[in-house]
Amino acid sequence: MSPSTPARCKGNSNVHTMNIPWEPHTPEEAMQLAFKAARKGIRGGNPLVGAVITNEEGYVVHVGYHRGAGTAHAEADAIAQAELADTDLSDTTMYVTLEPCNHFGRTGPCSHAIAESGITKVVYAHPDMSDAEGGAQYLREQGVLVEEGLFKNESFLLNERWFRASAAKRPFVTAKVASTLDGYIAAEDGTSQWITGAEARSLGHKIRERSDAIMVGTGTVLADNPSLSARDEAGNLYERQPLRVALGMRDVPDEAMIRSGDNFVHLRTRDPHEGLEQLYALGVRQLMIEGGPAVVSAFLKADLVDELFWYQAPILLGSGSTAVQDLGITTLADAHRWAIDDLGMTPGTQIVGSDFRVHLIPNH
Repeated sequence: MSPSTPARCKGNSNVHTMNIPWEPHTPEEAMQLAFKAARKGIRGGNPLVGAVITNEEGYVVHVGYHRGAGTAHAEADAIAQAELADTDLSDTTMYVTLEPCNHFGRTGPCSHAIAESGITKVVYAHPDMSDAEGGAQYLREQGVLVEEGLFKNESFLLNERWFRASAAKRPFVTAKVASTLDGYIAAEDGTSQWITGAEARSLGHKIRERSDAIMVGTGTVLADNPSLSARDEAGNLYERQPLRVALGMRDVPDEAMIRSGDNFVHLRTRDPHEGLEQLYALGVRQLMIEGGPAVVSAFLKADLVDELFWYQAPILLGSGSTAVQDLGITTLADAHRWAIDDLGMTPGTQIVGSDFRVHLIPNH
């Protein structure tokens, strides 16, 4: 039996679930597997990242990926699998789609975990230009051989909007719209509850729960009096509740449900850039926008929506309140174009009860 075989046969590893051939891989092949793993994750305040560990013969022994804020980063996920499998990581190489982080947040720095694991070489695709940068330098200081740039452009394209948000020091922005087939969110008399069904609303609450903050306009607060709480399928509050945000100049009544508790902020501005700047200063790294159409449209017009969840109910109204207002577009050539974003934890298209959901990212 070769020294490579035991590592494959022990413990819990994504090598099995990803159907990776048990054969030596070139560096390019290993990095492509890391990208495949990264796309099993979820977008948000953290980038999509995948990590692959190969032994000295090039066999893939462990694969990790990031599953969202608060969970293990890709590198730590792969190392944890190695620990469970009792895999000796001496003389191994880690291929990772983004430079390992070097800061303490909800989880520890991946650069430290790698250095402590015994991994001797790290190859990463693109540098981390966020507040978490510096991992490569730390690893070199610890004697780890580090190489940068393998499929660098592919790495940038995978997380282009996250890179853009990080560079601007603003939250990653997720927008959610629920409409009829013909794009209305309410009938002419203002009735809107409920256009989409319970299953669609439940998925919306899961997006709320993983966001740092949820935003609506003051007009929506006055018209609908939403609580903006995040609840599970049974209607119980999730342990983690996002910050509730009202954007706009109108006063928010003291009795408004959005004010319940102390987890609320009123941003007295109509400027999306200014609002994001204030939220970033409060520590918000992922913002979910739920409406109304004036707020959603303002962020769309400013090209500040990084991902879009659009729910459509099999309903036709023909008139009423539209989901999107004037974007200042007068010719088809200037249309905002979007691409279906199909990820492991977030399918590009999905039937949700009697409704349909599409997950989109900007394509312009």
